[in-house]
Amino acid sequence: MTERPADRYGIKPSRNRRWLPYALGAVVVVAGTGVAYLGYQQYGPQDIEPDRIGYEVIDDSTISVDFKVTRKDPSKPVVCYIRAMDGDTLEVGRREVLIPASDSGTVRLNTTLRTTSRAGAGNIYGCSDKVPAYLRVG
Repeated sequence: MTERPADRYGIKPSRNRRWLPYALGAVVVVAGTGVAYLGYQQYGPQDIEPDRIGYEVIDDSTISVDFKVTRKDPSKPVVCYIRAMDGDTLEVGRREVLIPASDSGTVRLNTTLRTTSRAGAGNIYGCSDKVPAYLRVG
């Protein structure tokens, strides 16, 4: 009896696939590095980092927010948007606060907001070095 080719009946000789785990490992490492980089860009240290220290509801139409801002370049002024929210997290007050240039990288401030109804919390919406013209000093 003669030997018949193995692939004639759907049986193929095994191929050497030792490279497959290495290729998959390389793909996982590259993807992990990409995700880590994007996460660092989004959530890592920023040029301007605001931090709410606390707030005090003074009455039905006023809240005081205590916060600090840390800047990489304190020689540039920044603007921070402070807001008051009611118990349903609806915004009931907002204020833009100018933080002028200074010698200190971290500045602590306290600001008072007028609200349209009783506030349940006060926080920092965000900060930017793009200060609007109407807030700029001289």
